[in-house]
Amino acid sequence: MKENIKIGAVGLGGRGRGNLAEILNCEGVEVTAVCDKYEDRALEGQKIVTEKTGKSPDVYLDYKEMLARDDLDAVLCCTTWITHARIATDAMRAGKHVAVEVGGAADIEECWEMVRASEETGKFCMLLENCCYDRSEMALYNMVKQGLFGEIIHMAGGYEHDLRDEISLGREDRHGRLFNFQHRNGELYPTHQLGPISKVLGINRGNRFISLVSMASKSRGLNEWIKNNKGEDYDLAEYKFNQGDVITTMIKCANGETVTLIHDCSLPRPYSRAYRIQGTKGIYMEDGDSIYLEGISHENKEHWTHTWENFYDDGYRDKYEHPLWKKYSEEGIHEGGHGGMDFLVLSAFVESVKLDAKPPIDVYDTAAWMAVTCLSEMSVATGSSPIAFPDFTRGMWIDREPYRRGQFCLDEVCYDYFEAEEDK
Repeated sequence: MKENIKIGAVGLGGRGRGNLAEILNCEGVEVTAVCDKYEDRALEGQKIVTEKTGKSPDVYLDYKEMLARDDLDAVLCCTTWITHARIATDAMRAGKHVAVEVGGAADIEECWEMVRASEETGKFCMLLENCCYDRSEMALYNMVKQGLFGEIIHMAGGYEHDLRDEISLGREDRHGRLFNFQHRNGELYPTHQLGPISKVLGINRGNRFISLVSMASKSRGLNEWIKNNKGEDYDLAEYKFNQGDVITTMIKCANGETVTLIHDCSLPRPYSRAYRIQGTKGIYMEDGDSIYLEGISHENKEHWTHTWENFYDDGYRDKYEHPLWKKYSEEGIHEGGHGGMDFLVLSAFVESVKLDAKPPIDVYDTAAWMAVTCLSEMSVATGSSPIAFPDFTRGMWIDREPYRRGQFCLDEVCYDYFEAEEDK
């Protein structure tokens, strides 16, 4: 195991700068190179590292020049959605492990290219799906593994986030979402809830996605916001955006479960990932923090059957806290971005690089989760027809090699690793 690793960071917009500052909180990490096609952003990245560590990383405007270095152990990629896959593939072929910020794939071939590059080079590609390490999601995962929901039948989730200002001002703020909403129509941002869902359902390990269907609503929200905030004369006020305001995607799994995803970013609404777990013994729904477990909910209250309890107020999250969150809460977790889950997902990546070992989110997960975007575009474009889902494991999902156990494992709750820490 390496005690110290060197990382290069490419893509230093708002999210990239946030991840750059966060990964420097991970022990044993040195960022020796930063890269962005915009010089001011690259220099801002250099400033973040210098102020935090006292060491000034080299600056690049071309990521391929950065990849030519032979002293980098890994690359952190936080560029635009349509460049994630090609940079990840190039990084692995340059002999570097890579972490990729979330977003959907542009086509299936680039997903296959990531898989082939990882298999041929032995380097891993880890999607930085931070929601897999959210405190509530991890507690719910712990509950699923303890059988409290019974056999899982249906799951749901989505990205329901009012981003009308961020999308509409994409040119002014150099943010790539605008161009995707102008030209594409599908589930553009699937992984935030699909990641936790996939880990619950054992996707790529005894289960897989086999098909999906997507449907898009009409598009009105962005035009309304632009007229109200930029004026009728703004050049995008009457622009016919391709992206529907609400995209609904349904996925069928090999083992019979169904999944529903919602993408909803251009209408007024509070934030939600709309997480839902439904099994033979109970149900959880994020909106309303609602939970009902047969034989457990209201067990000491007569005539209260079939009524919701609150996941937080009624003590479920505290009772079933994942040991990873117990450990970091007790140690005083560096909260950082998104309540701490950014630090945890980056810590999981850093540990995998140091060990030169399988990450908890591997290239097969990365490809499958990202593929939902281009597959949903195909479905919408063909009148919501069913689209077959590629098997990126090429049959190995029925008998995969063992996953790596540990504190950051997402395929099992490895209690023994935390007990070992307590015994030290």
